[in-house]
Amino acid sequence: MSIFLYLSLLTISFLLTLKLLFKSRALKNLPPGPPYLPLIGNLHQLKQPFHRAFYELSRKYGKVFSLWFGSRLVVVVSSQTAAQECFSKNDIVLANRPHFLTGKYIGYNNTTLVLSPYGDHWRNLRRIATLEVLSTHRINSFLEIRRDEIMRLVQKLAQECSNGFNKVELRSKLSEMTFNTIMRMVSGKRYYGEDCDEAKKFRDVMDDMAKFGLSSNLGDFVPVVRLFDFSGDNRKLQIIGEKMDALFQGLIDEHRSKKESSNTMIDHLLSFQESQPEYYTDQIIKGLIMAMMVAGTETSAITIEWALSNLLNHPQVLEKARMELDTHVGQDRLLEEDDLTKLTYLHNIISETLRLYPAAPMLLPHLSAQDCTLGGYHVPRNTLVFVNAWAIHRDPDLWAQSSTFMPQRFENADANNNPYGFMPFGMGRRACPGSGLAQRTLGLTLGSLIQCFDWKRIGEEEVDMTEGHGTLMSKAIPLEAQCKARPIITKIFSQ
Repeated sequence: MSIFLYLSLLTISFLLTLKLLFKSRALKNLPPGPPYLPLIGNLHQLKQPFHRAFYELSRKYGKVFSLWFGSRLVVVVSSQTAAQECFSKNDIVLANRPHFLTGKYIGYNNTTLVLSPYGDHWRNLRRIATLEVLSTHRINSFLEIRRDEIMRLVQKLAQECSNGFNKVELRSKLSEMTFNTIMRMVSGKRYYGEDCDEAKKFRDVMDDMAKFGLSSNLGDFVPVVRLFDFSGDNRKLQIIGEKMDALFQGLIDEHRSKKESSNTMIDHLLSFQESQPEYYTDQIIKGLIMAMMVAGTETSAITIEWALSNLLNHPQVLEKARMELDTHVGQDRLLEEDDLTKLTYLHNIISETLRLYPAAPMLLPHLSAQDCTLGGYHVPRNTLVFVNAWAIHRDPDLWAQSSTFMPQRFENADANNNPYGFMPFGMGRRACPGSGLAQRTLGLTLGSLIQCFDWKRIGEEEVDMTEGHGTLMSKAIPLEAQCKARPIITKIFSQ
């Protein structure tokens, strides 16, 4: 590295340090927070998992506190009251998203539904998602896909445990099921369990997305790192984005070239493109595909794995859920989506799992469009605002025995009494528009697994509930359990 580059880095670092110092001193009535270092701010204090690190800081500095991520001011909210301020009086002010490297290279330059700034473009995307992609009518039209993928999952498990209890691994099976469900809804194709070259390429790109594309990068907060790209993050993200775009464009071109359309999201969106090309561009369609794949696959698989883990550690809850299924559905046919409204205890189990183990424990970051107040503190324009849903879900002031798995708490409508204390799908304008589809997938999958199989732990010890690292909160140790087919298996596969 040349002496010129060394001097340039030193000068830039010095100027950024001065900027941060003067900026922080000029701001008044900021939320309290820990001391910070020049250039990097508080980044050195962050340890995975972040929701627990933020929770520990909130115990010391309060439920609304501030940090510096490099030169960027961050405010973290960990209380129901402050969350209500975020998503009621400040909902429009905090409806923006920050621009990160991931959004630039993988999120079509921050133009997708999840990452787009608040404005006309985002409102159009939201309209398309809620009215055309994720409407009740559209979700109902894909019922057979969901049913078929769950049948495939049940059949695969039944083959492994047809002769009594047998150890099964669940994470990969659940991921395959949820991914294929969404992929068939989007394009009509199954990519897991298939060995064609196209399927392998798609799986590889999605694996890269999960490992690298969903994480924040140091360059998002320290401009000098982004400028010189020491770690190669920019290039890695660019390559992932190019591969992903090529695959999505290939799907669109394939469907466009067909003479007859089918019941897939791509075909429906292409039909709208013919009459409204300015609203249904290829880039918008690709962005919607990406949002469906990222938000609708691993999140559901993770939640089902947590739910089964909780049931294995609480066999009395598992038995009560099985009795409910046997009473309202029976042992002569497989659970249907229409049955879910009768299965209140199953719904309570899912709600309690989402409370204790939300797939996204830190809601996606918001960006303040103008100055506002949270918890009586000043939040300047262009501040990153994080809501720690995990901490709010476990707040003992809101939830009795807040760290204990108690599905029966939802029989007393605790969640309704805490409207901003339960937010597994986010809140406000930027809440997840796919929550309805997620709830159906969770209920039908978990209910079918309880109805069709007997479950028990592998040994006497409880299932390890340690949380993994990353943006999504998966289990650190993938779930393995003893599984045995119930008599209903013979009946449903002989029909």
